[in-house]
Amino acid sequence: MAKQAVTYESIMASLLKKEYAPVYMLMGEEPYYIDKISDYIENNVLSEDEKAFNQMIIYGKDVENMASIVAAAKRYPMMAEYQVIIVKEAQQISNYDDLIFYLQKPQPSTILVFCHKYKSLDKRKKVCLELAKNGIVFESKKLYDNQIPNFITSLLKEKQLQIEVKAIGMLTEFLGNDLERITNEVDKLIASGKIKNNMITADLVEKNIGISKEYNNFELVNALAYRQILKSNRIVEYFGQNKKNNPLVLTISILFNFFTNLLHYHRLADKSQFNVASELGINPFFVKDYVAAAKNYSFAKVVTIIGDIRETDAKSKGFRNASTEDKDLLKELIFKILH
Repeated sequence: MAKQAVTYESIMASLLKKEYAPVYMLMGEEPYYIDKISDYIENNVLSEDEKAFNQMIIYGKDVENMASIVAAAKRYPMMAEYQVIIVKEAQQISNYDDLIFYLQKPQPSTILVFCHKYKSLDKRKKVCLELAKNGIVFESKKLYDNQIPNFITSLLKEKQLQIEVKAIGMLTEFLGNDLERITNEVDKLIASGKIKNNMITADLVEKNIGISKEYNNFELVNALAYRQILKSNRIVEYFGQNKKNNPLVLTISILFNFFTNLLHYHRLADKSQFNVASELGINPFFVKDYVAAAKNYSFAKVVTIIGDIRETDAKSKGFRNASTEDKDLLKELIFKILH
């Protein structure tokens, strides 16, 4: 039987049950989950009295060699069941092979945590294989843009809050896939004390984060999907007057993703809501937008639109375009899409 994949959820479930591994290698491009796991261990495994003698926070830049970490890990806890050693900025340590011997028989009363951010160790190397045998290896990957709405929904569910779909779209567009930034902005909304009935609305996001609820890429895609010509042109005009907050490169990327998904939708034999959501990697709520768009744009038209988007992207980067401004390139593109 294949070994079950190690996920953030599976690690947290074990920690909540006080089931601890002797070694954790938390590594990868996305620091958010690494911090969440290490912070939980730091704050919850030992009592405040136990921490004084049994908890060490070490920084990679201060580590002379791996032998010093191994020596600390081999010590026994004082008047506690465990000792906790957390190595932050562990990506600055180079000699991980020196950890192999310890990993073959780790100290069961030590919880050793490596926070190896922004990159990962080679999983094929012996040190990772030994880590996987007697500890936990967790790779924290960046979320794709289409995963962010579910992240926001889950984050708010933990805080016993709900959010309007439009507000999700606004946050996703404005904050991208920076999970720490998303979390900080959500915390600001909560701290504002302006949330009513446990619901985060588009109005609340607009007033407290500074995103226009009427003129943004989320609304532009929606207007195009339903072929609302006047609304589309108004949004494009607003973008032209507010270039700093509405860069063409972002709009092009979002339009490309939408129409690429729409092309995929046209090809699907099973167009049931949940199959479409699964195939396109979107929230089921947004399926209706693709149903509407498919009626307004044939398969052949979508192929042409994708070509137009690619051409606009090239022109925005100076290819066969000496002087046309971004606002005019976008106006031209939207005209081609709608007509």
